[in-house]
Amino acid sequence: MLFKRSSLDRRRFLSGIAGSAAALTATCGRYAVVATDPPPVTNPRATDGDERFEPDWNERLTLTVGEKSGDMIGRSDKVVQAALDYVARLGGGTVKILPGTYTFRNAVWMPSRVRLAGSGADSIITRLPSLRTELTLDSDWYDQEVTLKDAGGFRVGDGVVFQATNPHSGAATVIKRTLVARNGNRFKLNDGLRENLWLSGKPTCASLFPLLTSEHTADVIVENITLDGNRTNCENFNGNYGGCVFLQDCNRYTFRDVTTRNYNGDGISFQICHDVVVENCHSHDNTDLGVHPGSGSQRPIIRGNRLERNSQGIFWCWGVKYGLAENNIIDGNKLYGVSIGHNDTDNVMRNNQIRNSGTFGILFRDENRGLDFWANRNVIENNTIENSGGDDGVAIEVTGETKDIRLIGNTITETRGAARRVGIRIGDKAGKVEMAENRISGFATDLEDRRVNA
Repeated sequence: MLFKRSSLDRRRFLSGIAGSAAALTATCGRYAVVATDPPPVTNPRATDGDERFEPDWNERLTLTVGEKSGDMIGRSDKVVQAALDYVARLGGGTVKILPGTYTFRNAVWMPSRVRLAGSGADSIITRLPSLRTELTLDSDWYDQEVTLKDAGGFRVGDGVVFQATNPHSGAATVIKRTLVARNGNRFKLNDGLRENLWLSGKPTCASLFPLLTSEHTADVIVENITLDGNRTNCENFNGNYGGCVFLQDCNRYTFRDVTTRNYNGDGISFQICHDVVVENCHSHDNTDLGVHPGSGSQRPIIRGNRLERNSQGIFWCWGVKYGLAENNIIDGNKLYGVSIGHNDTDNVMRNNQIRNSGTFGILFRDENRGLDFWANRNVIENNTIENSGGDDGVAIEVTGETKDIRLIGNTITETRGAARRVGIRIGDKAGKVEMAENRISGFATDLEDRRVNA
């Protein structure tokens, strides 16, 4: 059978479609479908695999850990880790640390969807003195074992860090692992090295670790507990790897009423972690940083804390954005109260008391590594900044090509005598700096603006 070619051309076809749609809309009237957002979830049920919405249960599993009583009894990292792993396996819950002193040989790793709650100042987590020894045999990047020169103080289960000079580039090598098996001085590790530890790079093994740590986890609360780093008996551990708390690639952590003290390194450090809240905590007498919102961390909230006698109170690292630091007492930190720099943009610091800083109250760092890496579009508002630095101290120091920052309504005072002290100093390459309603008193120079066209 032969079919005649239709005389319906493309234009007439599309016109017909449009007419039909219009007729359908007119016919359907109020029943026409309009694109919109999905309906809100108002009464969720526990549904297998749905991790976004779940009922707000009145009770979840709680385990107690104590030195002499509780669901789990002990005073080491192992018993705390076992309790956390147990509640995490059942979908989440609380581990309650009863009063006592718990001494760690390794970091406790926080799983997702758990709450670790202490009993206030009476629940103390600390650690043994650190040890360091050399390696005596080469280990390649694919190896999962090392041989130590003096293994007398090391045990299976210990947290350790291997440090060396990279034999190819000369850069520092840092590898965190756990010792999981041994024959004499020869130890197996929990994971492969993935970097070379050759004797030419002078590799060492040290028992250095954070007290609490995690990677790639989310939805965790830590509260009402004291973390003591035993600073006088332990070596320094860089805040990019350790601290009383150290997190890497985590989301939605909250630290509330936590004391982090006496760590030879940072108090609280988190790297590429988003929506971290540090609230009503006391981070003090740590060798390095009180709170360290690390590289790439988005939307940190640092509120109502006391950050005292660290090297720096708050250190905004690289690319920290949309953060808030408010109502903090930042006192007696040896270098800076607050330091902000490399691509740390769009943050707000308000209603803080920044006192007795060793060099600067607030430092905008000079970041000349790229086209525009400065701490732009930040707001410093309604803070009290008092007694910053020595005779040449500066309350607010703006360096490099920092631009589009706002210094609004701050009270900047010096009570020790004017000497050569400066209230606000703006470097010659800085861009736009908005200043309004700042009250500055007691300085040799209230405002030193080195910009030519200021």
